[in-house]
Formats: sequence, structure tokens, C-alpha cells
Amino acid sequence: MGRNNDKNIKKHNDKLHKAQDKIKQAAMIRKEKLKEITKKFNEDKSKDNK
Repeated sequence: MGRNNDKNIKKHNDKLHKAQDKIKQAAMIRKEKLKEITKKFNEDKSKDNK
């Protein structure tokens, strides 16, 4: 056949999807941290205003 057989295509796709999932996971973690920091900042700010 050649290089583009089912086994190689599956291996490549699995590797690609794993990398994409890693990127998505990192983005989700960043968003969660940002939410946490924002929440903490807003709480501190509201305490200072009282």
C-alpha cells in the first residue's frame, strides 16, 4: 500500500488528538485560575470599601 495505511493514520490521529486535548485542558485550567483570582480580588475590594 504505502505510508497512508489505516494503522499509521490511526496512530497519527491519536497523537494529534492527544496534543489538542492537552491544549484544551491547559486553556481550561487558565480560565479556572483567572476566575479564582478575579473572585478573590473582588472579595478583597469589597472588604476595603466597607
